[in-house]
Amino acid sequence: MSRHLHETRLYEAIENSFGEKPCRLKSVGGGCINQAFVGELKGGLRIFIKTRFDAGPQTFEIEADGLRWLREGIAATPSNPLCVPKVLKVLSDPPALVLEAFEALPHPPTPLSEEALGRGIALLHRSLPPHSTFGYHIANDLGPLRLNNEPSPSWAEFYADRRLLPLFELLTKKRPLLHTTRSAFERLLDRLPDLLGPEEPPSRLHGDLWSGNVAYDSRGRPYIFDPAVFAGNREVDLAMMQLFGGFSPRVFAAYDEVFPRAYGHKERLPIYQLLPLIVHAILFGGGYVQDVVRIIMRFGG
Repeated sequence: MSRHLHETRLYEAIENSFGEKPCRLKSVGGGCINQAFVGELKGGLRIFIKTRFDAGPQTFEIEADGLRWLREGIAATPSNPLCVPKVLKVLSDPPALVLEAFEALPHPPTPLSEEALGRGIALLHRSLPPHSTFGYHIANDLGPLRLNNEPSPSWAEFYADRRLLPLFELLTKKRPLLHTTRSAFERLLDRLPDLLGPEEPPSRLHGDLWSGNVAYDSRGRPYIFDPAVFAGNREVDLAMMQLFGGFSPRVFAAYDEVFPRAYGHKERLPIYQLLPLIVHAILFGGGYVQDVVRIIMRFGG
């Protein structure tokens, strides 16, 4: 399908779904794999549209489900300053996700906004009901990769069987030379119960919490979006936040005031960063492969 035809059908689908034509619709950055548009309906509602003509089955339904789950967690604590875009529609032809748009802050966030982000993430991490299990009720997507979220009784089992092992298998298919690290990788998996830190109840996780998935509105309120949600150890989100930069020490200091990180989190950081690094090695190769090997050999060699 040509881009022009896709956009024409998108206009038609929005009009059919909302009962009014979108106006002032313009293209904006949509990440690596999607197109994105912002605009306004004639009634004045500002919308953000994320679309891809070749999106996989239920791609945007799954993302919408994750956004709603995050909003549910924020609503569980009325004092949480964190925001998540509201899902307005999920379109099927063409596949698209329509969200309520917000006006992004045109300059870097203030210290107060950064502190609000830290507090908000901490409250989100504490928002699951007691006795929750590790996992999620559906598989979902981390970039173009679909992840199995079938619940597990323990965090070590979930992290090994639902994340590290299947992703490592996928990586070795693309990078056969990594088979030489298999023995070390298997030893790392065997040691996971001792490497993952003290046992904690599952946290409500964003799942892909790097700086590109955080923004601030014109009032300085922090927004998170593009999730890959599941219930897991909170150090998954915190490790991702420290992998690609973009968050100041104020964010983590504010987080610790609400939900102090467990002892030894600095030493565990590479184990939790191994997850996104394997994903990046699968998608982009290059230096990410060396980063994966380095961590595997450090903890499994």
